[in-house]
Amino acid sequence: MEPIQSFAQLTAHLKKLNHRKRIAVVCANDPNTEYAITRALEEGIAEFLMIGDSAILEKYPTLKQYPEYIKIIHIEDSDEAAREAVRIVREGGADILMKGIINTDNLLHAILDKEKGLLPKGKILTHLAVMEIPTYHKLLFFSDAAVIPRPTLQQRIEMIWYAICTCRHFGIEQPRIALIHCTEKVSAKFPHSLDYVNIVELAEAGEFGNVIIDGPLDVRTACEQASGDIKGIVSPINGQADVLIFPNIESGNAFYKSVSLFAQAEMAGLLQGPICPVVLPSRSDSGLSKYYSMAMACLQVSGDCECRKQINQVPNNS
Repeated sequence: MEPIQSFAQLTAHLKKLNHRKRIAVVCANDPNTEYAITRALEEGIAEFLMIGDSAILEKYPTLKQYPEYIKIIHIEDSDEAAREAVRIVREGGADILMKGIINTDNLLHAILDKEKGLLPKGKILTHLAVMEIPTYHKLLFFSDAAVIPRPTLQQRIEMIWYAICTCRHFGIEQPRIALIHCTEKVSAKFPHSLDYVNIVELAEAGEFGNVIIDGPLDVRTACEQASGDIKGIVSPINGQADVLIFPNIESGNAFYKSVSLFAQAEMAGLLQGPICPVVLPSRSDSGLSKYYSMAMACLQVSGDCECRKQINQVPNNS
């Protein structure tokens, strides 16, 4: 398939597949989540299990237009609703889990339950986002802006695998992955830059398959060839990064919020690691952002990905 380079192309691709994915939504009690669900119903990309207070959910007039694609499960307590949604996913009743207005910690408690949760033993929980920036010529993925404070080397390796797998679903056969730092120099003062050296060596040895990985690079050098030329930096990324791997949650989160606010970037994001994609938006995210996150999740479950098997084989020593 041709690479998907915009969210409009993503929706068009999913509509061509003509197969609605099953999304379990916990406490969809807010207008932005309602918008995202309505948009997904209209575009024909999803059907929904709505788990929460039916007295609230049944007030949404747009949901009544698609009764064959909506099922409401009445549970007033949000924690109980989260546990029920997780159970449904575990038993194969839904392909995707989505957070509504429920507090993130409450939903994560159900997801991370060691006996009844969704995270396989030994796997990491991380966040992968993708943005469409008006001044960049393609979608740009980045990790981790929401979950892991200070990734270890092993966690960075798994983050990269998740990014590779998602890029494959987006039709990017040879992702260019930039390991982000404030400079292009390696220094023991910044231990993550030493991790970057190890990761680049693994990539050059073929550990990640058909990918290009380089770093440390700053964001501008990773995404603008002219900056690298001016600085005299030679990199196989060549200013064409598909993925940015940030050194820590502070830098990733600041990038996420700055670009969405000041550059008016459209955003989507998912939790990686659980047995299904988890749409975990901020309660303040726009309806459009929540819809794009749904679409990203639908794409991830639209077909088998060979690198997913490789992810499952990566030992976790963190």
